[in-house]
Amino acid sequence: MRHVNKGRKFHRKISERRAFIKGLEHNLVMHGKMETTLARAKEIKTKIEKLVTVAKKQDTASLRLLLRRLPKISSKKLFHEIAPRYQERRGGYTRIIHGKDRLADGAKMAIIEFV
Repeated sequence: MRHVNKGRKFHRKISERRAFIKGLEHNLVMHGKMETTLARAKEIKTKIEKLVTVAKKQDTASLRLLLRRLPKISSKKLFHEIAPRYQERRGGYTRIIHGKDRLADGAKMAIIEFV
């Protein structure tokens, strides 16, 4: 049974998976929008929304938490540019738009972006 084991594995070891997801989160923060597979988009959506919620507090402790979870450039951009836009919003900072299947392998594609 998979009690408390949530999340997708992406056929990677745990250290590779953490780095992979961190890279996806970094790309989303830096570009504001990205096209990826549906499974990847669903996986990073919850993580990004939690990071935006932390960044909305706008204090030193939340900036340090972001620096721990993201690269320096993307954590500062999230803290100073993205989070202030959502001060009045209570959640739902990202949206996933389903796209066409990828021609190469038929994977379901999606666009994830900040609202």
